[in-house]
Amino acid sequence: MIDQFTIDKILQAAQIVDVVSDFVTLRRRGANYIGLCPFHNERTPSFSVSPAKGICKCFSCGKGGNAVHFIMEHEQMTYVEALKYLAKKYNIEVEEREMTDEEKELQNERQSLLIVNDFSSGYFQQMLFDHIEGKSVGLSYFKERGFREDIIRKFQLGYSLEQRDAFSQTALAKGYKKEYLLKTGLSVERDNGSLRDRFIGRVMFPIHTLSGKVVGFGGRILKKDEKTAKYVNSPESSVYHKSRELYGIYFAKQAIVKENRCFLVEGYTDVISMHQAGVANVVASSGTALTQGQINLIHRFTENITVLYDGDAAGIKASIRGIDLLLEEGMNVKVVLLPEGEDPDSFARQHSSTEFIEYIKEKETDFIRFKTNLLLAESGDDPIKRANLVSDIVRSISLIPNAIVRSMYVKECSSLMEVDEKVIYGELNKIFRNKMEKEVNNRRNSFHPTNSVPPKIPPPLSMVEEKEIPVAIPTKKSPYETFELTIIRYIVRYGEKICYEETNEETKEYFAENVIRFVSTELQLENIEFQNPVYKQIFEEAVKQVENESFEASRYFANHPDVKISRLASDLLNDRYQLSKIHTRMQKIEMEEDRLKELVPRAIMELKNEIVNEQIKQIRIRIKECKTDMDKLNTLLDRLNQLNQLKNALSKTLGERIILKL
Repeated sequence: MIDQFTIDKILQAAQIVDVVSDFVTLRRRGANYIGLCPFHNERTPSFSVSPAKGICKCFSCGKGGNAVHFIMEHEQMTYVEALKYLAKKYNIEVEEREMTDEEKELQNERQSLLIVNDFSSGYFQQMLFDHIEGKSVGLSYFKERGFREDIIRKFQLGYSLEQRDAFSQTALAKGYKKEYLLKTGLSVERDNGSLRDRFIGRVMFPIHTLSGKVVGFGGRILKKDEKTAKYVNSPESSVYHKSRELYGIYFAKQAIVKENRCFLVEGYTDVISMHQAGVANVVASSGTALTQGQINLIHRFTENITVLYDGDAAGIKASIRGIDLLLEEGMNVKVVLLPEGEDPDSFARQHSSTEFIEYIKEKETDFIRFKTNLLLAESGDDPIKRANLVSDIVRSISLIPNAIVRSMYVKECSSLMEVDEKVIYGELNKIFRNKMEKEVNNRRNSFHPTNSVPPKIPPPLSMVEEKEIPVAIPTKKSPYETFELTIIRYIVRYGEKICYEETNEETKEYFAENVIRFVSTELQLENIEFQNPVYKQIFEEAVKQVENESFEASRYFANHPDVKISRLASDLLNDRYQLSKIHTRMQKIEMEEDRLKELVPRAIMELKNEIVNEQIKQIRIRIKECKTDMDKLNTLLDRLNQLNQLKNALSKTLGERIILKL
């Protein structure tokens, strides 16, 4: 285990600009750097790097973090692997501290199980290609399924012999301990203490982790035997947790990132056949309902998932329950129903990758519509069944975190089910009220004066490096309201307009940012959030929508389905404010849009200034209250001094601006 001293040394040496520059072309923009995001395709740079804070952030896809997080995400490494990567880059010797006996025991067990699994995978492959039984039974089966040898070797497929203890005896003879053979589940202990193989006479499918380690197996029997399960899987162990693994993720992760979409199928052969057909961004849930752990694994690479179904109605109904979890995670879920009698395995074997993708584009539909049509076909004209159907669909819609997406589905389902939108919204409100009541009751039940948490206030600006000091929380209207409204006004009126541009004198490269991107970059790098919930929603939606080339902020928000937002937008779009003649030339009133390059940065600076002012106020209150604790008083005085210095720096850049209300 790497000791904390070495970790700190690595983190201090790793310069975020230097690390990111190995993979991304960066250009300076003020105190920060910006470039094209390496985690998704984009034409306009949205990936910002702050050397002062030592972090990077893509304000389009949201990925980023410090140097270690960047390497973990870009190179698909674990935390320890990323630390070692950076240590090597900066010539730092990695010193690992002595582990406790318990840690050593756990690590040794995990390592031993992985070693046993790795040996087993090689053994099963050898039996498949070199043993007469493996070639005549196992290899023949795979070739009959149409699998090429290169695909068989890529997925490390194998075969376990019919002899009941062939593997166990070989492993013991090679020196592998009985204890670990049992813990991996590769062997089973008989009553007399001897071992027999778990996978007897089966073709073997190794299950790999994200980093490519074999943690378990799935075995398929080839003989028809009603008393024997068709598939047998490895039992749970300290290295294998079925709910956290997805078959094929190791081979699919790069393709998922590249395509920004993941296909979800049910079985091992579905994944293998699709790979062979040229569709690599596919994983399998291995016949189980989706779990939170599996969803998190997919969500690391994409938000877009397409579920492929064959015509098995019972199987579809069973998996639908798990897919609701995808909606709750904010995933964009599509569904494709394959032709009758086909599954992803057979369909992929009969079509090229181009034909496969074209079929999906033509047939895919969103999950809510698919589920609605599926249940409508069942309910027929039965009013009770249709009522239950409405409740079921509304429950799924309520899981979607995005309010705009929810409203679109309400309209669609209202049309499909011939139910008034008001009825659906009424059911949604009931669900939300019930959830709220439960949360309130839970909070009441767990409330205690000593552990109550005060409302969140904006954290100190990143320019002040110090642990947060609890301060009194204002209960009145937010002191930042006026300043937030000014910024929101610029976003609503001019969101897609350019407010920042520069040309590199050496390369002659031109770079520009619109109002939304500029505000997003500036606020997020300083960890500033809007306190007014309506302003916050407008800002977040603007950031999401700005990627759309046809997006026009004024039209979008003036026609927003939320009445509070549309009314506010209409009010802000009225020409009630304009710059006074003091700021114009030739005694003419200058158009506001012409001065966005000055006004938008100033508005952000004014908000920052007010945040500092408010923090100074709160610190002064604490100083007055602090009478006997000299350590705390000194800490507060140091903090006050820092804030005053920051205020002076901000004041130098701020000038007075006169606004006339007409």
